[in-house]
Amino acid sequence: MPHSYPDITLSLPDWLDAVLPPAERIYATREERMELVIHLARQNIQRGTGGPFAAAVFNLDSGKLLAPGVNLVLAGHCSVAHAELVALMLAQQLAGSHDLGGPSLPPCELVTSTEPCAMCLGALPWSGIASLVCGAREGDAREIGFDEGDKPADWPASLQRRGIAVYRDVRRLQALAILEEYRNKGGPIYNGRSGR
Repeated sequence: MPHSYPDITLSLPDWLDAVLPPAERIYATREERMELVIHLARQNIQRGTGGPFAAAVFNLDSGKLLAPGVNLVLAGHCSVAHAELVALMLAQQLAGSHDLGGPSLPPCELVTSTEPCAMCLGALPWSGIASLVCGAREGDAREIGFDEGDKPADWPASLQRRGIAVYRDVRRLQALAILEEYRNKGGPIYNGRSGR
């Protein structure tokens, strides 16, 4: 008798379409792109659908949003459903390619409300993105209790050597406020088991 396994499905929250601006909206600056991502992170915690993290992939030529992502770890029962990976997977599906830097595709930028954890950092070189924009720092997430994993101290330089531009601290105070709001509301800190 064959084994029976469930399908792996991650779904964005129902509220997402209602809070996104029209598809034709242009996000001309990194700050505007970060403001959208911070808005999504805030909605994710206020609506009780996930952790205090959001990300999005943007077309750098047009300034348009390609794919939003919010943290789905708890909702999806999946430890790898971080906002960055959700946004990248969705953008890749929409592009019809595993490589967002592939031929005939526009350069893409990943904007994330908090610097990537070790897992998300590991996925970036294979994603095909041209640039990464970060709001809050890794230390800000650690401060409220999240385990960000072991990352090299010079991770921005490592990405830059691979052709990925890195911009840090874009709207950092606003992104940090989302993390603090989550902590103050008693949001669950869903780290794996440390020390084993």
